Amino acid sequence: MKIVVLVKEVPDTWGQRRLDLRTGLADRASSDAVLDEIGERALEVALSYADAHEGTEVVVMSMAPDSATTTVRKGLAMGAASAVQIVDEGLLGADLGLTAEVLAAALRRTGFDLVVAGNLSTDGAGGVLPAMIAELLDVPAATSLTEVEITESGEGGAVRGIRSSDGATMRVTAPLPAVISITEALPDARFPNFKGIMAAKKKPFETLSCADLGVDPHSHEHARSIVIGLAEKPPREAGVKIVDDGTAAEQLADFLAQNRLV
Repeated sequence: MKIVVLVKEVPDTWGQRRLDLRTGLADRASSDAVLDEIGERALEVALSYADAHEGTEVVVMSMAPDSATTTVRKGLAMGAASAVQIVDEGLLGADLGLTAEVLAAALRRTGFDLVVAGNLSTDGAGGVLPAMIAELLDVPAATSLTEVEITESGEGGAVRGIRSSDGATMRVTAPLPAVISITEALPDARFPNFKGIMAAKKKPFETLSCADLGVDPHSHEHARSIVIGLAEKPPREAGVKIVDDGTAAEQLADFLAQNRLV
């Protein structure tokens, strides 16, 4: 069983996050860079399965700038066997479509039985990348799972899980190979120990470019999103202050009606 986990370096949610008004991209220098927590939880799903099933290979994969190597290597320290990082200047500011195309190409090259990802990152929060990748790879997708069960058999195995929605709880099953995404309902990730950190330095770490994957990031064959305008969020205006001079109830009712809140 070969499980590839998609991880991402993101600005720390505890830090200040802002957009660069000149480029329209996230200003990643304004906050510390960390491995996205939802990606760590996805890795924990794979590592937990590997702990109980000898012969399972776990690979971490990320599309990130060269500066993110240390962050991606954390996945190796946690227990993954190897890592793949796609680094290319042409991917700066890549939209979801290009990102899915690149990751799908890397997954074809690496090979997989199961791809595990978080349901959405804490920076972009698109929430559609796992499904887009599955479509490009022509494999089943089981997204936003709150429970995951992986089984192997002579016929290739399957992945099962539970997806919760506002009005129902669904049990879904997909034959392998497949792509799944998980939510924060899954357990917290393990912490890398000293032994894992030292071992990570010797584990295989492959760096790929778009040329290696046969992807042209500047091609117009597929639609690419571009930023055509950007402005800083205006400061909040002072709210309406109502002083009770005997007509406060009437003023409040009028305010709610004017703002279509009643």
